[in-house]
Amino acid sequence: MLQLFFVDDIANPCLVGDNAHHAERVLRMSAGEELLVSDGKGAWAKCSIASISKKEVELTVIESGFEEAAKCEISVLQAIPKGDRAKETVELLTAAGVTNIYPWQSARTIGKDSEKWQVGAIEASKQSRRFYIPNVSPKVDTASSIELFKDFDQVLICHESASVQISKAVKVAPRTLIVIGPEGGISDSELALFEKSGARIAQMGEAIFRSAHAGGFAIAAISTLLKRW
Repeated sequence: MLQLFFVDDIANPCLVGDNAHHAERVLRMSAGEELLVSDGKGAWAKCSIASISKKEVELTVIESGFEEAAKCEISVLQAIPKGDRAKETVELLTAAGVTNIYPWQSARTIGKDSEKWQVGAIEASKQSRRFYIPNVSPKVDTASSIELFKDFDQVLICHESASVQISKAVKVAPRTLIVIGPEGGISDSELALFEKSGARIAQMGEAIFRSAHAGGFAIAAISTLLKRW
């Protein structure tokens, strides 16, 4: 599996700074080896290393192309987990194929910081060989979250109180938003506000998932139902 790096200029790619250091000092790559580069927006190129140093890696393009975005996008409104759980959350959402991540400061949210989430999404995209980097929005509160709903064709709240299974709640639509609550759960008042604003509550089976893991499982289930997987 070829290593993936993100660059600004896909037509004339070159690795500099941290990318060059990682390729030369961490991965111990050498001239003649091949790698992938992408602009994070679907464009990609397979390259060979012409020359390499810790400051710059010169590349020769072998072939290039463009990967179309998924027809059915899935985004996640994620209650901010505490500490290292946040990093794990972003990694799982990115690997599962999320388009947008909205860090949510819910009533029972313990975590506060989401400033490094975009960096985490970039690193997770490299690891999972994604040519699209998820967009991470600034932190939103509950009122701002409801304003987001109008941008989506369906909003699904994953919650154990639901009487409808997620397999029966999902419809094929271009834009889906999944709502994932904190470890302490979504409050009754938040649930009521979300439902009043058009969201549907859906159940993901009998198991209760951690907040950090629930979004990844939900994306997997919905991706299968939407025939993305």
